[in-house]
Amino acid sequence: MKEGCLWHGTSPEPAPARAALQGDHAAEVAVIGGGITGLSTALHLAESGVDVALIEAGEIPSGGSGRSVGLVNAGLWIPPDDIVAALGEEDGERANAVLGAAPAEVFSLIARHDIACHATRTGTLHLAHNAKGERELARRADQFQRRGAPVELVEEEACQRLVGTRRIRRALLDRRAGTINPTAYTRGLARAAETAGARLYTRSPAGDVARQGHDWRVTTPRGSLRASRLVFATNAYTEDHWNRVRDHFFPGHFFQVASPPLADEIAGDILPERQGAWDTRMVLSSMRRDAEGRLILGSLGRGEGRPRSYVRCWAHRIQRHYFPQLGKLDWECTWTGRIAFTPDHTLRLFEPVPGILAVAGYNGRGVTTGTVVGQGFARFLTAGDDSLLPLPIQTPRPIRAKPLWSSGYEGGFTLYHTGQCLRVLI
Repeated sequence: MKEGCLWHGTSPEPAPARAALQGDHAAEVAVIGGGITGLSTALHLAESGVDVALIEAGEIPSGGSGRSVGLVNAGLWIPPDDIVAALGEEDGERANAVLGAAPAEVFSLIARHDIACHATRTGTLHLAHNAKGERELARRADQFQRRGAPVELVEEEACQRLVGTRRIRRALLDRRAGTINPTAYTRGLARAAETAGARLYTRSPAGDVARQGHDWRVTTPRGSLRASRLVFATNAYTEDHWNRVRDHFFPGHFFQVASPPLADEIAGDILPERQGAWDTRMVLSSMRRDAEGRLILGSLGRGEGRPRSYVRCWAHRIQRHYFPQLGKLDWECTWTGRIAFTPDHTLRLFEPVPGILAVAGYNGRGVTTGTVVGQGFARFLTAGDDSLLPLPIQTPRPIRAKPLWSSGYEGGFTLYHTGQCLRVLI
């Protein structure tokens, strides 16, 4: 089992060579971060005729945008009524509406720009792993259906047919959603942004940001970029001391493992319609199949740096619990990505200082949320209209005790997975 992201090697969209920023350049808007949020912002700005330049510290993608499960989910992690409780009636229902429609925007971009990313539109499945989980899914279904969302509870034989396991009796099917190869989607956004006129520079980390007259000047190892407006789209991969985004999330991780391609006669009954799925455990397990038939399992926590035997043991335990018909599997690769968490599980959209837009805290919903935030940033920058954003631009307070939040989450994930490996938990 090698260490490396499956999606990078199986992306139908190629990884073109892009130059680093060299010398002094200027643009109307500069975007820092070449993930889904930054690229969606650059694409929509360029399509509006704005001169926009984007810099990325690594290649595209090198962060979480290309390392996720690849679920095109609707909404936030918490259910709609909880979003309203956290944000208030007006902002909560606004977030529910914008993010509920976000999968349609992702699939529209894929179609409009002919992005080859193995997209499916058969929905996603939230799996109840016990009676408490079944009650939670019934609660979520009621909340979604009251808002007109096309979700339904599937039960017993219908559920077992969609998932391919007798361990799950009920699941919530969200027909708005689907799956993609996230690396391919991100590369496709980059291609579309360049075609529209955006300038993209890779291997160009921002070393500092400072005022220069009425503009901002971003310095990189070999050059600089001057612009009147900036967008910080670094999210979970924010590390620089000057970047205020780091004050508004605490980092977590999500690891995955992938099997070799499995023939239909071996695994054809597992997620046969290619929905992505995750369960209702305290520390969730995710599962999906890719375009070549691999089984991909994942969970919250860090996999990189841990003994391969630990990751392999966890993967065997989950696979044998849900899909014993596969026998003993080999595992082809494993990888880990970062997640930007917030204490209330909602995102933050803010201006650290006038002239700079920033976002943090997707809480594991980056594919859809990043796409619509980029679209909304572009509208706000060109028309002063924030109606496409899930929330209005605000001035949130920094998160306190970030190291305690991170260590608490990671420690809890590790203990839970260890219990699974020791057969204390399942």
